[in-house]
Amino acid sequence: MSASLFFREFLTNWKSVGAIAPSSHALAERMMEAAGVWKATHVLELGPGTGAFTQAIRDSMPQGADYLGIEINPGFAEQLRGRFQGMNFEVAGAQEFDFATYLAGKPRFDVIVSGLPWTAFPTSLQQAILSNVLPHLAQRGSFATFAYFGFHLLSSGRLFRRLLHERLHGVETSRVVWANLPPAFVYVGRKA
Repeated sequence: MSASLFFREFLTNWKSVGAIAPSSHALAERMMEAAGVWKATHVLELGPGTGAFTQAIRDSMPQGADYLGIEINPGFAEQLRGRFQGMNFEVAGAQEFDFATYLAGKPRFDVIVSGLPWTAFPTSLQQAILSNVLPHLAQRGSFATFAYFGFHLLSSGRLFRRLLHERLHGVETSRVVWANLPPAFVYVGRKA
């Protein structure tokens, strides 16, 4: 997807897109490393958007690993299906997707990678998403997401960080990835 199309989507749907540009390759690499995607058997991606993290997940995932992407924007999901054949994308909000039905007969996710714009969400939506997603993370599985440097100091950013610490074990913060617009860092926590 071109940067201009991404920017138009941001202008039209800024609360769900949440960024003015796709995440950089450098941030995607930092996310994959922090989440341990290279050893995953079942990966969930929240908000794949234009596929910046999806590409890195596909490049990092072991052969035979399963993938599910949950994308609320139908235009993004359609492009992702064409670009990443063999990977499963569903159009839904992460707070409402029926993970129990999807996972029937399958193992829980051992890695969850999130590209969602957490600081653009009210606390109630942050809580609803985490409440719907984290029960489906395997024991000792990892949850990785990112925050824009500076935006994490906003009240919604501070509340989100607190939520992560309440719901996951040993949440860590990576170094800032300056080669991203805007600069960002990764949070990663594990299910105890």
